[in-house]
Amino acid sequence: MEGKTIVQMDDVKRFYKMGEETIKALNGINIIIEEGELIAIFGPSGSGKSTLMHIIGLLDTHIQGRIKINNIDSKDLSKREITHLRSNNIGFIFQSFFLTPNLTALENVELPMMLVDENEAFRKKRAEELLRMVGLEKRMNHLPKQLSGGQRQRVAIARALANNPKLILADEPTGNLDSKTGKEIIRLFKELWKKGTTFVIVTHDPKLARQAPRVIKILDGKVISDGKYKHKNIDEFVG
Repeated sequence: MEGKTIVQMDDVKRFYKMGEETIKALNGINIIIEEGELIAIFGPSGSGKSTLMHIIGLLDTHIQGRIKINNIDSKDLSKREITHLRSNNIGFIFQSFFLTPNLTALENVELPMMLVDENEAFRKKRAEELLRMVGLEKRMNHLPKQLSGGQRQRVAIARALANNPKLILADEPTGNLDSKTGKEIIRLFKELWKKGTTFVIVTHDPKLARQAPRVIKILDGKVISDGKYKHKNIDEFVG
């Protein structure tokens, strides 16, 4: 399934100053992510994996080194250009969902399309299609507080897909869900992956990481391994 390079990171470093101490959150990361991959970024708390996700997603641009998204170098882009690059190429799914509480499921899914100036009729039609795809056709007009955790995560998935991004970044996407609902969400990822969506899943859960065809292990801000797992057939992604 691999093909065109979506993300290229060359010697990426992210250092923080805390008093007299320098924290090396990332220390020389070299990663290539290709279209059609499903990757788990795995490591314990404090390993740098969430920092890595934020940098891939252009949410944190205070780096040394270089990152290209869809062959566009982000280094010399303005804030507006970075927002445009991110909005058109990357979708996000977070552990805590981050839905806007006073907006319906439909309106939450429409939000990313406003950033790229899609018209109202298109936004509504696209949002309805995505919510039907994730099985929420009867919950479109519900507020987040009226939805279960699994339903809220499905809204978040639909929102992440709104602008047809090249890449989905999922940060601990099953962390706030019970095991049954978590498996349902991962099965949904599988179906989207089969259709060509590229996924990077950030997790500290070894059971989840082992299910991915490629696992990048992070420790102390460095990649300590990057390899393929035994599941070569996408139908083996979820056992």
